[in-house]
Amino acid sequence: MGSSLTLVGALWAFLSFLTAVASSASYFVPCWLFGSQLGKPVSFGTFRRCTYPARTEERHLVMVEECGRYASFGAIPSLSWQICTVVTGIGCALLLLVALAAILGCCVEELISQMMGRFMGAAQFVGGLLISSGCALYPLGWNSPEIQQTCGNASKQFQLGTCRLGWAYYCMGGGAAAAMLICTWLSCFAGK
Repeated sequence: MGSSLTLVGALWAFLSFLTAVASSASYFVPCWLFGSQLGKPVSFGTFRRCTYPARTEERHLVMVEECGRYASFGAIPSLSWQICTVVTGIGCALLLLVALAAILGCCVEELISQMMGRFMGAAQFVGGLLISSGCALYPLGWNSPEIQQTCGNASKQFQLGTCRLGWAYYCMGGGAAAAMLICTWLSCFAGK
């Protein structure tokens, strides 16, 4: 069992795996935005939320302290977050697909040629570009009523009010940047 990758290609495969995992894990966790509502900590992702208000049978407002997806795609608070969900999801899928092929290239001879490595690098660049676009669209949704309930009425597009960005947003952006810049460059030297 041989490898179709050069030494640089093995580094590329490893970094491709790391960027894909970092971006994909960040996509699924609702830790993009942190705030508080009714004295309870609240967090948001693009399609998930932790801690949300609900009415009891007696019509009292209580905070339910659990995480979950929105009931439907249309229930996502803003159009920009809906687009962000789709765009970043496609970008993460591309990064995962390339990472899987790169890891397989470490174990299978003649799987990744120089031309295939460059093609996969181009796919990584597109995946990183899609994720970056999703990260850029995310702040456009900060003016939705749901976010304003959590972040204060001062919250609007590109102004968070009392909320703050979470680690998953930064991890998603960092993974996309590494995929676009480092992995794309390394892919040019990956195949034998």
